Amino acid sequence: MSQQITRTDTSVSTPPAARHFTVLLSATRKGARLARLLATERLRSWGLPFETAALIISELGANAALHGRVPGRNFRLTLRATDDVLRIEVRDPCPERLPVVRLRGETNGEHGHGLLLVQELADRWGVVPELICKTVWAELDLQPS
Repeated sequence: MSQQITRTDTSVSTPPAARHFTVLLSATRKGARLARLLATERLRSWGLPFETAALIISELGANAALHGRVPGRNFRLTLRATDDVLRIEVRDPCPERLPVVRLRGETNGEHGHGLLLVQELADRWGVVPELICKTVWAELDLQPS
């Protein structure tokens, strides 16, 4: 009796419905860096462009670690991709500190300039304040308009 071994291709592309990724990370610089690294690898595995998303994730993760930090609490990174849109969400436990965007050329204040990058790179972005947290999100269109 012979046994036949069949090889299967493990490089199957992920169907759009399955392209969802969520991870909890420490609200530290290392956590923000890890958010970018994990997201980049996930986007690569999905076969999606990752350069612009990595910049947005870096900024949102850094903001969560710096401005949304509550001792002992993490922040959450979520990626959702359809055929048309990549949605990036960063949720932190500090709803009272909403993002502030400085105007171009405005030099007052030390913070808020990084969100100009998000504003320029993302096709859409915003913030959803909730009772015990807030979610800052950005979307990138995956299909040329």
